[in-house]
Formats: sequence, structure tokens, C-alpha cells
Amino acid sequence: MQDFGPKQERILEAIKTMNNIEEVLVYIEKFQAQWHRLLESVDARVDKILVVVRPQVLADHRALLASLGWPPKLLTPKIDSGEIAGLSYPRVLMQGDKSKGYSQTFLALCSLQHLQRRREDRQHNIIGQRKSCVGLWAIDELVSPIASRMEYHFSKWAEQPEFMFALVYKITKDFIIGVDDVLQPLIDKAMLSSCSAKEAWVSAMVQMLSGFLAKSVFSVLVERYRDKQIRSEVIASWLHLIDHTVSFDKQMRSLLSSETPFFLEESKSFEGLSRGLSVLTIFCDRPEWLKIWAKIELKDAWKKIQPLLKDERAWIIDKECDVMGTESKHFVLSTRGDHKAPLVAESALKIAWEMIERSQTLPSLQPRIRFIRSTAARFFWYFLNGLILRCKNTDFSLENVDASIIKVCGSINAARYIESKMQEWSDDVSFLEMRIAEKDYDIDRNNEVLGNSCFFGEEIKSLEELMTNWLMEIISALLHHFETLSWEYLQNGRYFVQENLHRVPAVTDLAVSFDIVQALDALKSQLHLLKMSLNPKDFLDLWRSVADALDQFVSRSIFTSGIRYSSGGINQFDSDMQALFHVFQPFCYRPDAFFPCIREILKLLQMSKEEAKLLQVALFKDKNGTKCLHSLGISHLTFDQVDNVLSNRKCRS
Repeated sequence: MQDFGPKQERILEAIKTMNNIEEVLVYIEKFQAQWHRLLESVDARVDKILVVVRPQVLADHRALLASLGWPPKLLTPKIDSGEIAGLSYPRVLMQGDKSKGYSQTFLALCSLQHLQRRREDRQHNIIGQRKSCVGLWAIDELVSPIASRMEYHFSKWAEQPEFMFALVYKITKDFIIGVDDVLQPLIDKAMLSSCSAKEAWVSAMVQMLSGFLAKSVFSVLVERYRDKQIRSEVIASWLHLIDHTVSFDKQMRSLLSSETPFFLEESKSFEGLSRGLSVLTIFCDRPEWLKIWAKIELKDAWKKIQPLLKDERAWIIDKECDVMGTESKHFVLSTRGDHKAPLVAESALKIAWEMIERSQTLPSLQPRIRFIRSTAARFFWYFLNGLILRCKNTDFSLENVDASIIKVCGSINAARYIESKMQEWSDDVSFLEMRIAEKDYDIDRNNEVLGNSCFFGEEIKSLEELMTNWLMEIISALLHHFETLSWEYLQNGRYFVQENLHRVPAVTDLAVSFDIVQALDALKSQLHLLKMSLNPKDFLDLWRSVADALDQFVSRSIFTSGIRYSSGGINQFDSDMQALFHVFQPFCYRPDAFFPCIREILKLLQMSKEEAKLLQVALFKDKNGTKCLHSLGISHLTFDQVDNVLSNRKCRS
């Protein structure tokens, strides 16, 4: 120790001199760029000095650490039994000459790293652009001897990774306060700006464990995964290991989040910073391993959802039941009950979200994007195909229409609920960031760039297509049934040409033609079933579309049938149409507003003889015909259609 002090002073003085040289080089780089050969010559000489100085500083630092008894012994019996004992920072590092000696070597190592950073920044033209610093050579020297002792125990826990994670977390947590109290002032003195002793300590411990897992655990699992005979066992081990890895990453970050929130915020955009805080970094550097992980996750997810797809109880629409409870509140703005979605939709979302959450500690955006695209996004495509197959296995015949409606509505509700959740996820900042990065990545590689700014845009588009197509199928089925049941009524016309008609009293005391009663009753029953089974948004679109289609169908039948309406027939037609409007009364205040063509036909049929003649004359002259029609409230019928209706009236006073 007598010679140690002066030696360290000489080393620090040498580092200070090299820093002064660096100051001059920075000035020359900035104002005398043409002197680049001089810069190269000086850099070469400084490199020769560093080749000698750095190994000497490291050797002195390691020798001093060893003389201080670092690292402390692990309690072997307790560790072997799975019990994780607490450790504390050795006080010997903070006492007397040893404390001073350790501080000098630590300061020398930090100063040397500061010099190295300055030289790299100048040489790469990024002076002042380095946002943060995680890795510290001096901290790495503390962790390295700990790692050599821990790896002995790690090798015995290949099948029990939870012990590895628990031991590393415990040691990291027990030492973190001492590291911060003792070493942070020395780091500040060495002018390593934006460097935190705590962050460097946590990062070094994480990378130490990552290195072991990559070399001795994941590499073995990858080799075994290729053997199909034992693949199921490997999948179980892999998922078990990933669960503990994700939990460990969150624990390690929590050691920093309470006191350094700005660090964590910055880490979202600065990948190099967060890479040191996640064991999952090993997948960022190994795309093949990432692909295997994604395959395993997707296979496990599909295995979970398949039994529910086949279980009819999972498709029951029960808006009173919120199966997932508080778990779904993490990503739910509107409930499953609001969408009348079946349990299987909630389960699919939960499974997909779990896969997404497991990727959140992946420190690089591109691997995270690839993982989500290969797992959650592909899982939704599989689920979408399941919904389509379920819809196709339906029969909209009159005998089976009710069961088919319920079945298809369940699929539409599931699609609508999933679409709303995917939109919510895509609006989150992290997904917006991933979508921007994905577009930039495609542009850089001249790939086709999808125009959709939504991360799940393609999946949402396909879900919307499914909903639109099968809503149209339901509408077509309802119209086909109405046409079948009302064909005799609309084509025969016997109710409209006779004065004495057979009538059936309706609930509104209107006289309804017997031949249309069954059609109206079936339509009313089917719409009621749809109101109970379909989510409110799609039901609103559906009943309005049905009303519009019926308006077109009935009016077209009148134009083409050639039936001439007597006075009694006109009254009968009016009563029948009022009954049709009444079917839609539960859904709006003025249902007749959704049947504009029928309403205008009734207005024409109920005109007096004089009014009808005046209108026909005006239409014949075609001078103020449009103005005349509009003055009568007729805007949805053409001149020819109006003339057709007026011509098919028998004399009406």
C-alpha cells in the first residue's frame, strides 16, 4: 500500500494529460478539419499509451478487490437448499487506507472510461449526442467475480430457473444501496455524466445472468426443440423460463423506477439504455431464437383457445356476465356486456394480451414488433378464420333461421368486441411508436409500406369485412323470408281491387290483410331476436338497412304488379303499411320516416281525384313538375313512378 498511492497518482495524472490532449483534438476537429492527418497521428500515439495504461489500471483494481475479500462468500448450504440469503455491501471498502486505495483505483478506471467515451464521441462525430450511460467498467469488475461464483450454483438449477432469478435479484437488491452511497460520488468526480451507479449495477447483474442463460439454458432448449419427440417437454420448460424471465425483468426495473423515473421514461426511446436491463436482450441478438419463442407462444395460445371454440357454452351471449372481472379493466374501456360478446371473445383477448405483455421488456422495437406480429397478430387471424367457419356452418332456412341468427350474431359480436379492443391497443403510445418504427424499417429496406397508421390495421379491416358480410347475409335472409311469405299478398292484389275484404285485427286496431300477417309476424319475431342477440351498434345499422330494403322491395312490387287500387283497396294498403311501420316502432319514434317511398306512394294513392289530375297535368307538361312534387312532399319517386301510381288508382272522390 505504500507504493500504491503514488502509483495511482501517476496514473491519474497520465489520464488527466490525455484528457487535455483530447481537448486540443476536439478544438482542431472543429476549427482545423484539414489537419486530419495530425489528428490520426496523435490518436495513434494515445492508443499506444492506452494499450499500456488500461491493463495496468484493471490489474491494480482487481488486485485491490481481491485483497479486500471481494466478492463475499455465498452461504452455500442455504443456496443449495433453495434458500436465498441476504448480503450487504462490505464495509471494508469504506474504511481507512483500503477505502482510499479502492477509491483511487475506481476513480482511475472511471476516468479512463470517461476518456474513452470522449474519444469515441469525437471519432464518430457524436459529441454531445450520447444520452445516457449504463455500463461502467468499474461496476463490471465488481460483478465479474460474483458471476464466477454464482455460475456454479446456476449449473445445478437448469430445471429450476426460479432459483437463479431469485438469487440474482436478492444480491442486486441487497448491494444496490451500498453501491449508490459509495460509488456514485466517485463516478460524479470522474465526470461520467448521465451515469448512475445503481443503473450500472443492475445492468451488469442482468447481463451476467443473460450471458449464462444464453450459453447454458436457452441454447440447450433450442437444440432440444429440434427433436420432435421431446418438443412438448421443451415447450413447457421454455414457457416456464420465459414467465420467470419477464417477472425478473420487471423486478429489476422496479429497483430503479422508484428513484429514477426519468431514466425509465428515456429508456423507451433509447434502445441501448434499456438493452442492459432485460434478460430478453438475448432474443434481440438471435432472430432464430425469437422465431422459436414466437412459434411456441402461438402454439400454446391456440391450444388454449381451441376447446372454447368448440364449446357452445363459451358462445352464449350473456350481457350480465363479466367473466374476466377486474383483469379485463387493464385494457377495457367498454365491457364485453356492452358488445354482447361471448366469453370466447374475452378469452381470446386475454390470451393475446398476455403474449403482448411478455414482449414488453424486449428492449429493441424491431424484435418486439416481429414477436407481436408472429404471435398476437397471427393468433387473431386464426381466430378470425374460426369465426368465419362458424358463420358458414349455418342454415338460414325458415325452419332454422332463429338458431342461425343467434350463432352468427355471436360471431359478429365477438368480432366487434375484438375490433374495439384492437383499436384501443393501437391508439396506445407504445403501439403508435411500434407502427412508426415499422414504417421506417420498411422504407429503409424499400419494402412495401402499408398505408394504415394503425398497428392492427389489417386485422381490424378483416374483422370489419366479416361483420359487414354476415350482417348482409342476415339482412338477405330476412328479406328473402319476407318476400316468400308476402308474395301472394303483393302479386295477387285481390285485397286492393275489392271493396269487401277479409281482415284480421292487429294489436294497433288496424285491419291487416290476412296474406301479410305471417310475413309481418315473422319479421317482428326475427327483429326482436336480433335486438336481443346483436350488439347495439350493428343492430342499429341492421334494422335501418332492413327498413330501407323493405321500402324498396314493396314500392318496386307496386310499380311492377300492375294492380289497380280501389278506394277500399287504398285504405287496406294503408292499414297494411301502418302495420309494417309498427313492426319497427320499438326501435324509433317515427318508423314511417324510414320508408320514404311507401309513404309517398300512400300520399299519391290518397289524393283526391282533382289533385291527382292536376299533378298528372303538371308532370305531363314537365315545366314545374319537380317543384310541384316537392311542394307535395314527394322527393324519392321519379316522374314515371308517380305517373304509374296515379294511373293505377281507380276513381277516388
